[in-house]
Amino acid sequence: MSGNLNDPVRRTRRDSASLSSQASGDVEVPIKDLDHKDIDADREPPYSSDVRYEYLEFETALPAYATTHIHADAPQPPNLRNYESPFSWSSSRKTVVLILCTFATFCAAYSAGTYSMAKEPLMAKWGIGTVAFNVGVTTWCLGFGIAPMFLAPFSEINGRKPVFIISCVVFVAAQIGCALTDSFAGMLVARFFVGGSASTFSTIIGGVLADIYHKEDRNTPMAIYSGGALAGTGMGPFLSGFIIGRVSWRWVFYHQLFLDGILLAAMFFFLKETRGSVLLSRRAKALNTYFEALEKSEHFPPPTEKPTSDTYQPTHLIRYRVLADEQRSSIQRMIYLSTTTPFKLLSTEPVVFFFSLWAAFAWATLYLTLPAIPLVFTARHNFDVQENGCVFISLTVGAIVGALLSIYQEKAARKWWPHLLEQPEGRLYFACLESALLPIGLFWFGATSSSHIHWISPVIALGVAQVGIFSIYLAVFNYLADMFNGLGFLGASCLLGGVGALLTLVPWVLVFNGERIRRRSKIAREIMEGPG
Repeated sequence: MSGNLNDPVRRTRRDSASLSSQASGDVEVPIKDLDHKDIDADREPPYSSDVRYEYLEFETALPAYATTHIHADAPQPPNLRNYESPFSWSSSRKTVVLILCTFATFCAAYSAGTYSMAKEPLMAKWGIGTVAFNVGVTTWCLGFGIAPMFLAPFSEINGRKPVFIISCVVFVAAQIGCALTDSFAGMLVARFFVGGSASTFSTIIGGVLADIYHKEDRNTPMAIYSGGALAGTGMGPFLSGFIIGRVSWRWVFYHQLFLDGILLAAMFFFLKETRGSVLLSRRAKALNTYFEALEKSEHFPPPTEKPTSDTYQPTHLIRYRVLADEQRSSIQRMIYLSTTTPFKLLSTEPVVFFFSLWAAFAWATLYLTLPAIPLVFTARHNFDVQENGCVFISLTVGAIVGALLSIYQEKAARKWWPHLLEQPEGRLYFACLESALLPIGLFWFGATSSSHIHWISPVIALGVAQVGIFSIYLAVFNYLADMFNGLGFLGASCLLGGVGALLTLVPWVLVFNGERIRRRSKIAREIMEGPG
């Protein structure tokens, strides 16, 4: 038997007991003897009793009888619409997935911000200080950062949907834990699992959008998804501020169970699998099962049918395999690569390092606002918990403005400057300007945080900074996918603004030197040369 993966493998009925793929090192795959009626030699076309093993792709032409019910008593062919390439889905079907993904990432971000609004009652309950209380934000972020490295391999093997469903269940259970716990340690553990399960909705969802949209169509879905992520961060504290002012702190977590329950039900009933390799494996299995059943029936070989553009009339028996299944590493190896590759890329790839630094600062600034807003507006403007919650709505407004701006910019660029989007650096031109809104907003916030200045000014500054954070978040996602007490309010804000101003140079450097940097990067070259 040839070990060449590009050649079909033939087996006769006499020696069809097993198949061993030498090239891929797979274990033997037993094939059942084909116990069908003798083939009529006078029937056209003449069928060979050989079994040909072919690699299946979504574009592979199928035997005519694979899609046609040849007789009322014959086995029913599989409904291949259930195993179509996600790229070929209708716009409405893709929109349903996009809505579910946006709602999921909104719920994930929502859970991050609600905790800070329960500060006063929880500090009083457990007798802890502000620093200790804020560890609850840290544990959420730790879970959020660690979990994807272990969850991503399972989504590649088993598909996106099972990982989402399991994450939703853990998400709901962890929220119940937050609501019921009577200890600070219990809260920290529950917050870790809330962040870990929520990470699925903010990391793997990027892969879901890449599963169903080609890169030239990806900006608008990514903008909507990113807007949901950042809008949820502001909406959580906004609504929780009203809750904490009226009922027990536990309802800060109880009310999220309503949203999370809706999310779990929607994911279970309406989310379709989007991972192409998983769907292709299911397609191959369904076809092979049907072929085996048909060959054992009295209706095989089927009558000759005129081939179409998608079918042909074979002269042999067919079994399909999927190349990705044979080339896939073990789960242990995949987890190892998933947990080590990020650190390898950070230490060897300048593009990844500086973009990660840029995005990390933007995210750190975003989560710093969660405890900072109540601190500033309570001290300077005597805001109560509900009024502090209302300040957070500026983050949601900023996210919505950023998303709308990004969608408009993409359309304008395609109309007036289509050449800008031919290279990955084309994703950065608008970010070069808009990312400056982050340090501008931080300087503005710090300079207007005094009690004698109207509170609306720092609120607007937060919204401006959020637009800058959004532009960074979206630019990093798109680019890589294609390739306060010690210093005082003014001092802390200006320090962050200064760091943000320095990091604003990152997209400018990549715009003018990105092509040269990518040429020096082995991984970037492989990504650019691979299929889009």
